[in-house]
Amino acid sequence: MGVIQALDTQLTNMIAAGEVVERPMGIVKELVENALDAKATRIDILVQQGGIQSIQVVDNGVGMDSEDATMAFERHATSKIANTKDLWSIKTLGFRGEALPSIASVSEVNLETNNGEQSTRVEIKYGKLISARPYPCNQGTMIQISGLFQKTPARLKHLKTVPYENSLISDVVQKFALSHPEVAFSFTSDNKQTFKTSGSNDLLEVVYQLYGKDIAKNSIMIDDGDTDYRVHGVCVHPQFNRATRNAISVFLNGRMVRPYRIQKAIIDSYANYIPSDRYPIVVLNITMDSQLVDVNVHPSKWEVRLSKEQQLEYLLREIIPNAIREHIQAPIVNMERVVKEKVEIQSLFENNDLPIQQTVKEENQSYTPIQNAIQLKPQETEVINRVETKEEPRMVETVIEEKIVPLAKKEFPILKVIGQMHGKYILCEGVEGLYIIDQHAAQERVHYEQLLTEMESAQHTMTQCLVPHMIHTTHDLVRRVDEMNDVIKGLGIQFEVFGDDSFVVREIPIWLKDVDEAIFLQDLVDSFKDEKEISKSKIHKHKIATMACHHSIRFNRILNEIEMNEVLSQLASCNQPYHCPHGRPTFICIDATRLEKEFLR
Repeated sequence: MGVIQALDTQLTNMIAAGEVVERPMGIVKELVENALDAKATRIDILVQQGGIQSIQVVDNGVGMDSEDATMAFERHATSKIANTKDLWSIKTLGFRGEALPSIASVSEVNLETNNGEQSTRVEIKYGKLISARPYPCNQGTMIQISGLFQKTPARLKHLKTVPYENSLISDVVQKFALSHPEVAFSFTSDNKQTFKTSGSNDLLEVVYQLYGKDIAKNSIMIDDGDTDYRVHGVCVHPQFNRATRNAISVFLNGRMVRPYRIQKAIIDSYANYIPSDRYPIVVLNITMDSQLVDVNVHPSKWEVRLSKEQQLEYLLREIIPNAIREHIQAPIVNMERVVKEKVEIQSLFENNDLPIQQTVKEENQSYTPIQNAIQLKPQETEVINRVETKEEPRMVETVIEEKIVPLAKKEFPILKVIGQMHGKYILCEGVEGLYIIDQHAAQERVHYEQLLTEMESAQHTMTQCLVPHMIHTTHDLVRRVDEMNDVIKGLGIQFEVFGDDSFVVREIPIWLKDVDEAIFLQDLVDSFKDEKEISKSKIHKHKIATMACHHSIRFNRILNEIEMNEVLSQLASCNQPYHCPHGRPTFICIDATRLEKEFLR
């Protein structure tokens, strides 16, 4: 007798549940996606004990008839695809027909649905159909999940704390609200409503509720694209940033995904505006022909494959920097917020009552760090890092009366030098208020752009090396010498093959005179080896920034009025005068209105 046998339906559903239903958050994601596919305009999510005790999702979608209500729990039963051709052009969020039977195999399920003609209630306990009968209910669908993993204790044991699981659910609901601002969402946890949107199709309203007024008012609207992709959303002024990449929300045709390369393109787009250890706040919904994206990669549907992913990367690296460049302005310091946050931090130490919260490190969580404007002691910074957790959602009980408008375009301000402070900062007055210029950072930006211009000029001034530079490499890179020279031909550098594992460089552009030429050339070759592909702007950014730093005015140097005006004039002529090459601001503004309040005017 053979030892191979077909598994029964219940067992296969439980196995599938291991991929689809990892934790309560995954269940909420699947159920909300079904509600959106059902054309719901209002979706309410209610959970108890982080979804471990119960999960309830209520929508006002098209509903189901009695036959579909029971068929929906059969494995691979779906209304969203019918044949092989449909699989390569998926226009819905769900399509596999695995989620509901997988969920039902590890929990107790109650389903109530009304399609306008029939209303039905279906009850299933751990994969076994208990009843399916007519039942009066509202238009749409209500599905309740309880007793999750009670019969699979190994899975239950791996769930984390209730606050942790609850935070993951909250985050995924917020992402749904960002991806579908036209739908009214509400999230209630342990009988307390913590999040609600109006469904007015105003993305800025959702941003306002999730991140606050300041960030909403400093959001830059994006609506651009090419023949294959359309990019719509907001990118927030670099002044507002986060400690992790979790505030970068990317949606493909309304589907929340984790596209590493797309996220990297977004982060790279902010490279000139924020420090390397900070991340931007960005919400982008990218639409495309459904045939360009393969969503049938993993049952959880977090991963997708794009047939023209590199094209999308190039597009984002073009439109995001352009949008930032057009709207960038000096950060305006909110003195009221800084003072408030400083007081809150001090109270933590005085009361010795530090809220120890578990840090959520998964990809699908947002964080809200204390603003960098507050100067903290080292031990204070350590404590703030411990309490820097997910921002509590703002409950909205009424429609927001104040109309939030995106950040407007602004020109470089007209400034008048009024003095210098501590040999470090140039003080200026302008229409907005008091401007404080970091003299070293300002000159870094000036010299950086001058070096870039010289480096990228069509005609390089070259100088012969007294002793040619020999760069040791690998046989693989030696075979790629033509590819390498093609990439760097605009920089005035040419590699010649020397033996089986070396290059030789006989002349260099004069702009390299202030750096260690041998180290620079070795780094250039190593970049090809490590990255496989190379961007000349990325390769040279660090070196050129270092060169610019060494040639700039140092701190503690007293400047006369002519020198200060020259720094200001040179900064104003820069293409991007608001940040140094390392992403730090070159100047800030203290609002005049705020100053008047401080003086009780």
